[in-house]
Amino acid sequence: MNPMSMDRDEPSSLLSFSSNHPLEQFVLLAKGAKGSACAELIKQVLEAPGVHVFGELLEMPNIKELESGPYATHLKTLNLFAYGTYKDYIENKSDYLELTTVQCKKLQHLTIATLATQEKCIPYSVLLEELDIKNVRDLEDLIIEAIYADIIHGKLDQECKRVEVDVALGRDARLEDAASIADVLADWCNACEAVLNSVDQHIQRANHQKQKAIRHQQGIEQKILYIKKTLKTQAENDESASGANAEPHSAPKKNSSKSKTARNSAKFWQKST
Repeated sequence: MNPMSMDRDEPSSLLSFSSNHPLEQFVLLAKGAKGSACAELIKQVLEAPGVHVFGELLEMPNIKELESGPYATHLKTLNLFAYGTYKDYIENKSDYLELTTVQCKKLQHLTIATLATQEKCIPYSVLLEELDIKNVRDLEDLIIEAIYADIIHGKLDQECKRVEVDVALGRDARLEDAASIADVLADWCNACEAVLNSVDQHIQRANHQKQKAIRHQQGIEQKILYIKKTLKTQAENDESASGANAEPHSAPKKNSSKSKTARNSAKFWQKST
């Protein structure tokens, strides 16, 4: 069976999630919310469609205050959606809020985005385990939903039982991840620099060969012009000589002179080449 392509018409739409405009209303509400109001706000943002990054909300002072209060579980759950995976939730359910069906699906989508940053071809077996799904049909339905939600762009390869990802939504990054991110970017820059240096070397080599070929061609053209000039001059000299001498024996001398000129030109050509 051929891979099922699920590419969208505008892959660049993923970029719009970097600022995530739907989150702005929740950030504004968090400025005036306290305690239970903040806790309720977190539940709403975890349920809200189109909200897939939560860093701005986590930076709000009123949200940070929940860490040491009775609503610490709400803040942990928000951190889970920002940085964690569905497997983290399954293994430590007691640390988090009980998720609704919609919230579970959103966390599963975010988990797919995380896996897509680790490898571009994700086997079904890995997804089934990470997302705690029992059958392939449900898994494929979830992946298709993630594609249409702009979480990832790619295609299902049902024959090889894997997802081929072209691009994935970027998730929130912890401050402690900055060093590793910087290392990855540095490696990428070094690789780009190496490619550019290689391209420059190929360009220089190609230009050198081009100039060499041009010089060779110019040399051949000059030799041809010289031979043509020599033959023309000799022919004019022969015609002048034949006009001045009316004796019958002048014709053999003319032929002899032309043969000598041709031999001289051939010798010059052999030496020059």
